[in-house]
Amino acid sequence: MPAHAFVDETKIRGLLVAVAVLEPRALAPARTAMRSLLLPRQSRLHFAKERDARKGQILTALEALPLRINIYDARAVGDQRTARKLCLEHLVGDLAELHAHRLVIEQDDSLVRSDQEVLFHAVRSHGVESELVYEHMSPRMEPLLWIPDAIAWSWVKGGEWRDRIAPLIADVETL
Repeated sequence: MPAHAFVDETKIRGLLVAVAVLEPRALAPARTAMRSLLLPRQSRLHFAKERDARKGQILTALEALPLRINIYDARAVGDQRTARKLCLEHLVGDLAELHAHRLVIEQDDSLVRSDQEVLFHAVRSHGVESELVYEHMSPRMEPLLWIPDAIAWSWVKGGEWRDRIAPLIADVETL
């Protein structure tokens, strides 16, 4: 499946990365659906800052989208840099198997350079350097980054929030 992947993480109690994978034909409708959730004067969704009722509304919208969610749980890895490297390497391997075309990671200026180094080597080691392009983007510019933001927060929060998103999760890889 040619796909596009959107990545965000949470650093609560260690690193956990969530990846939302969508087919190209689902991109425009999914962006429209996500933008429709914005409140007046809101430029992006940031799940942790939403009230519980809004969180429920957002998760209901996610349930209606044709997406695949993978989670890479590196919370047991003590060093954040090593944890992030492991997550990126594993997710590139999984995206290679899916024949994904595009990988978008939420931009954190302090991590872009090291991410690019890891991704440069990962796409080559999986033989997808001519197939998979990767970039960092602001969540204000790419509403599909709001999806892994909501998933990562819900997974780490646990309880009813994890139960709510469990049907959306295709795979959880503990690193």
